[in-house]
Amino acid sequence: MYWRLFSLVVASILLLSSSCEKKVEKPECTNCPIDETIQGIYNPTPFTLEAPQYLGQAIIPEDNPMTEQGIELGRRLFYDPILSIDSTQACASCHQAEHSFSDPLAKSVGVTGATGKRNAMPLVNLAFNPNGFFWDGRRASLEEQALDPVEDHLEMNDTWENVEKKLRRHSDYPLRFRQAFGIEKKPEITKELVVKALAQFERTMISANADFDKVFLRAERFPTDAEQRGKLLFFFEPSDNFDNHPGCSHCHGGQHLTDFSFRNNGLDDVGDLADFEDLGRGGVNNNRFDNGKFRVPSLRNVALTAPYMHDGRFQTLEEVLDSYAAGGHGVLNEDANIRAFPLTEQQKMDLVVFMESFTDTSFIQNPAFQNPFK
Repeated sequence: MYWRLFSLVVASILLLSSSCEKKVEKPECTNCPIDETIQGIYNPTPFTLEAPQYLGQAIIPEDNPMTEQGIELGRRLFYDPILSIDSTQACASCHQAEHSFSDPLAKSVGVTGATGKRNAMPLVNLAFNPNGFFWDGRRASLEEQALDPVEDHLEMNDTWENVEKKLRRHSDYPLRFRQAFGIEKKPEITKELVVKALAQFERTMISANADFDKVFLRAERFPTDAEQRGKLLFFFEPSDNFDNHPGCSHCHGGQHLTDFSFRNNGLDDVGDLADFEDLGRGGVNNNRFDNGKFRVPSLRNVALTAPYMHDGRFQTLEEVLDSYAAGGHGVLNEDANIRAFPLTEQQKMDLVVFMESFTDTSFIQNPAFQNPFK
């Protein structure tokens, strides 16, 4: 009996020793291949952009068709500070919904605390813009435009290489990129796909339900007396009498309230075209005559987007009107419509009331445009 018990103990010790030896002998995996495969189904749902016919044809690149998955990915990227060097700043930090996706600061502040060079433009009806993006039009498409802020030292101050790495190792984004673009491996997440998703989301940001639309484009109600008076001043066609109001619609006309052009609107008094502090369009195309010219912005939701002008110098619409009424400075390339004109306080109030009719509260409150992380 004792012999049998002794045999069992010895056998147990040998078995335990053998097990320990196996654990010790197992080599550590220092260069094992990492599985970069993204598990998930690629079955995108096409998205049809809906907008009133009077807004015209949306511009959608053939190589970036819109899908529900691409748009949702773009919305998340728009609100996610992962695109900045210290994960503190997102696109939405300087393009805030309540301000028609613009910044209430004259010039936005980046992740380093540095101040930008220009006012952050509102993001509205961008799908219909045929003539370049930014105040100076330096980028031809929304996809190209979205490349710049990430690497701008005055904005997000990161590198695309680093952003790509962060997205590839993220717990959620690889699957979303696969669902949106059909990629199979994490290394296929690139800046080109990031900006495609952002552009898809931004093209959905359509405003077409302001009182301006309801009253003057769809005739769903009659205008108020002040709105009607303001409209007549805004769309005024001047006669040969230069005492008349020149009208705002020569630059801010049509359903988009912009002609998408670049103009010198008489803000700065310079002795020579080379003396503008900010060259604007001329700094892009090196055309001296385009120095000091900037994009004519859409006035949709303009009452929400203060401060105004490319450098945010005016805080109110009344200040803007006073500037135009005072005329320009006679600089060589000032727009022909920039000239002094009389403007009474009543006319100013009527113009402001009319411009307030451009406000579309359903646009800024649209759940599809809000922060998905809240």
